[in-house]
Amino acid sequence: MIGIGTIVNAIAIIAGAAAGSLIRGGLPERIKSIIMQGVGLAVLFIGLSGALQGLFIVAGNGLERQYVMLMIASMVIGGIAGELLQIEAGLEKAGQWFEKKFASSERTFAQGFVTASLVYCVGAMAIVGALEDGLVGDATTLFSKSILDGVTAVIFAAGMGMGVALSALPVLVYQGSITLLAGVLRPFLTGTVIQQMSLVGGILIFAIGLNLLKITRIKVGNLLPAIFIPLFYYILLLLFGLGG
Repeated sequence: MIGIGTIVNAIAIIAGAAAGSLIRGGLPERIKSIIMQGVGLAVLFIGLSGALQGLFIVAGNGLERQYVMLMIASMVIGGIAGELLQIEAGLEKAGQWFEKKFASSERTFAQGFVTASLVYCVGAMAIVGALEDGLVGDATTLFSKSILDGVTAVIFAAGMGMGVALSALPVLVYQGSITLLAGVLRPFLTGTVIQQMSLVGGILIFAIGLNLLKITRIKVGNLLPAIFIPLFYYILLLLFGLGG
């Protein structure tokens, strides 16, 4: 069944968040705090490793950088677009709406929703897995992602509460859309384009880690369009006959 991978992924997030929320209820504040610091550090280095993997290649003389100008352009253009669209504010309002709807007293409810939504949607597995599911009905990648996201949801929810479970909705919409549009998107989402998108995604995950550690406050939501700039750039190259 096409789309089953995304459905399983969403269920895994909800189940993991429910388990994490149960754990959270019996934890002292100091334990919740150290969990958040641990999660922040883990997210920081996941993002850093993903970004460096996309930015550097092994060459004859050692490491060489690639896609640097495209990465910078993606962050700048995507950031401007996201700021104009006020994506971060929209996500926070959605989180606050859900918070009131479920009458939650958790101070981190909206943070859990926004943080988990961003982490689960910006990785390469979400794009590649949804494409495979839509094109050939192979949900193996998304099943693997479901396990990872479910475990992560337990930890996120233990630190931030049940708002993490609602990140299943953006995952359904994002991955579901790619699955449904797989036939249209596949010619454009080449290995190189996905690598470039993953590079930008790694940088955004790194920024999420900085936010979780309260080192700074980056509007990661407003930078989300940056992920899609390499795709639009490749489409433009094809339109002008420059793409291969």
